[in-house]
Amino acid sequence: MRISLSAFILLLSVAGPVIGQEKIDFARDVLPILSDHCFQCHGPDEKARKADLRLDRKEDALRSMSPVIVPGKSATSDLIKRVISNDPDEVMPPLRTNKKLLEAQIAVLKKWIDQGAAWGQHWSFVKPIRPAVPEIRNRDVEARNPIDNFILDRLKREGLKPAPAADKERLIRRVTLDLTGLPPTLEEIEAFLKDDSPRAYEKVVDRLLASPRFGERMAWDWLDAARYADSNGYQGDGERTMWPWRDWVVKAFNENMPYDTFTIWQLAGDQLPKPTREQILATGFNRNHMINGEGGRIAEENRVEYVFDQTETTATVWLGLTFTCCRCHDHKFDPLSRSDYYRLFAYFNQTPVNGGGGSGQTAPVIDFGTNEQEQKRKETQAAYDELVKKVVPIETKLREAGMVKNKDGKYETTLPQVIESSLRKGPNDRADQNYDELSKFYKDKEPEYIKLLGELRQARKSRDAAASNVPKVMVMADMPQPRDTFMLTRGAYDKHENKVLPGTPTNLPRTPSSWLPFAQSNRLELANWIVSHDNPLTARVTVNRLWQTVFCTGLVKTAEDFGVQGERPSHPELLDWLAVEFLESKWDIKHLLRLIVTSATYRQSSRVTPELRERDPENRLLARGPRHRLPVWMIRDQALATSGLLTSTIGGPPVKPYQPPGIWEEATFGNKRYQQDKGDALYRRSLYVFWRRIIGPTMFFDVANRQTCSVKTVITNTPLHALATLNDVTYVEAARALAQLAMEQGKTDSDRLAFAFRRATARKSTEPELKILQSALDKQRAFFAKDEGAATKLLKVGDSPRNMKLNVIEHAAFAVVCGLILNLDETLTKQ
Repeated sequence: MRISLSAFILLLSVAGPVIGQEKIDFARDVLPILSDHCFQCHGPDEKARKADLRLDRKEDALRSMSPVIVPGKSATSDLIKRVISNDPDEVMPPLRTNKKLLEAQIAVLKKWIDQGAAWGQHWSFVKPIRPAVPEIRNRDVEARNPIDNFILDRLKREGLKPAPAADKERLIRRVTLDLTGLPPTLEEIEAFLKDDSPRAYEKVVDRLLASPRFGERMAWDWLDAARYADSNGYQGDGERTMWPWRDWVVKAFNENMPYDTFTIWQLAGDQLPKPTREQILATGFNRNHMINGEGGRIAEENRVEYVFDQTETTATVWLGLTFTCCRCHDHKFDPLSRSDYYRLFAYFNQTPVNGGGGSGQTAPVIDFGTNEQEQKRKETQAAYDELVKKVVPIETKLREAGMVKNKDGKYETTLPQVIESSLRKGPNDRADQNYDELSKFYKDKEPEYIKLLGELRQARKSRDAAASNVPKVMVMADMPQPRDTFMLTRGAYDKHENKVLPGTPTNLPRTPSSWLPFAQSNRLELANWIVSHDNPLTARVTVNRLWQTVFCTGLVKTAEDFGVQGERPSHPELLDWLAVEFLESKWDIKHLLRLIVTSATYRQSSRVTPELRERDPENRLLARGPRHRLPVWMIRDQALATSGLLTSTIGGPPVKPYQPPGIWEEATFGNKRYQQDKGDALYRRSLYVFWRRIIGPTMFFDVANRQTCSVKTVITNTPLHALATLNDVTYVEAARALAQLAMEQGKTDSDRLAFAFRRATARKSTEPELKILQSALDKQRAFFAKDEGAATKLLKVGDSPRNMKLNVIEHAAFAVVCGLILNLDETLTKQ
């Protein structure tokens, strides 16, 4: 990809050293250079360290014995001598690494040393403090809340001006998609356009935040992070029933559960005092990992892999740290050691899961069905118990009737051994074979008993079927006796080294409870530490992802990495201000999102001039509103909503909409067969689509694979996606249904085309646009007039019924044009 000079300069201004400033800042200007060019050999990883030199710690880098950095004297500092050397055997970094420093970077190091080599800490490891809000004196620009002050202050320094406000039609579409994942209805658009009150937009935002669709939209990103799926993965890829946990996530977001509570429940809800069923259900978060049930797999190896996954997922989601490499060695860039990794590992190493088997309902589990399922289970159990009360007395008499005294005066049975054994077991412990034996033996002797026995057998089947239909959700629990945790050589499950106790990373602030003895050191302690106000990472990491939800890119672009190798925030003061605001609002997610989407920054028009596109192609400076292609799942939901096909049901078991035949079969060697659902299930939101891990839903392109944790927003740009949106049954049917709505709503071509266009884009079409659509409609009419069979075939796509009163040729022609409208760049893009 070609990067212009101006774009490169912007990149340096966002993430790199600023040479011309008066004071060099170690964390901002120097640390990135050392990290990129020196830490590989002189950083935290002891095994990779060369020449017994560390440049990641102050006491080593500024050592007095054999100093490599002499504060105030760059000319005599070995560090500078080595980086400017022309001797291939002396220059650092070595030529073979291809990491030669730029002159600008060398100038930064020199100036830093000459200024006294003041040390510092990586920005994300320092507790955020609320910065002063910049004062904006320019009355020509609008600041609606402190977010705007920070953005405008940066734009002023960059010599840029903010874009004008977006028009109301585009704004309501933008914010409705962002907060619900669905487009606004025409009624909602009209109401907003007619509302001239000063708080008209704020009222829209409040309505959207209160909508049950808000929780569904927010849940998608959380499911990606939690690696949620409806199957186990690996070759067998057996099914699991974790969807009640998914529904809990939707509910938690809708109820605006404080994020600290949301965190504690998911990491340690089972360890709260007298935990509720809901708190235990929430711990399903850490049981969403893949399960390996392949033959020949070693159970302990599986178990350790599951704990690895839980450890690394927690570190990514809440701390934004790349802990994975610490399985095998100390982190090469961040102050994270192997012992840090295994201390964190120890918190999750206490579950009774042994790694054996491959069931998606591996204990510990909790039954968590719908109200209907629970009622059915109670009813069938009661019916069974009632029959048991009738059968047991009869069977007692039958056993007694078969008893006789032997010559020793003891009772013995005259019944056949298998019959005596079956009667002795009682109804609850019998196998089907026992029922067969009893029925055969008493068939002609005890007609009343045989009748009751048949009813009892059927009642047991009904009871068992009802019980099996109640989902068993895998949850967390700890063993009564703690399991010892050892550091593992290169992460090998059977290569034990030193024993470690649970604990948090040594280079991050600890709370007093972090020093509790092992008996009290559990996941609840870890969860409380994660949401402690002293933790410098959690609030920053979370508000960054919320910003990413709205703007597609976070203030820190590397949402998964807040370490030294991650990108510095584009607006560090704003990130810290938001983090502290989040903490002081008592972790209120809706409050923070409301603050973001009501800012003038968010409300800007997304129109961009060629000059601004050249200067800031990724809109990191935010001199314009967000504009990007919608995620694939949102494109599908939008098509269903626009066409009127969307089913509004919230929650419940996963659904199986349209999918090309043979996909599952080929991926599973014929072991799994896709059985498409019927009726309303075909039109549920994408959140509820069945997700098979080894072959995800075929309508989704470039999404998280749900095999491991993913916290990055992925936007597809593959041309293959156009083949789906133009040809997949879902989209063709949506075009047909939208055409039907348009034909039923309007009487003229112009009215119908304008209706369809506005349903898809939220704005009124212009005359030139209507002329283009009319021309396309006329061409399709002419085509289908010559081939009515093609029109009939098109209108049969999809299971939804069509209005048979509509003319076939007209309906088909409008369907093609509506398909065109659903594929417009403006439709597929949030702007």
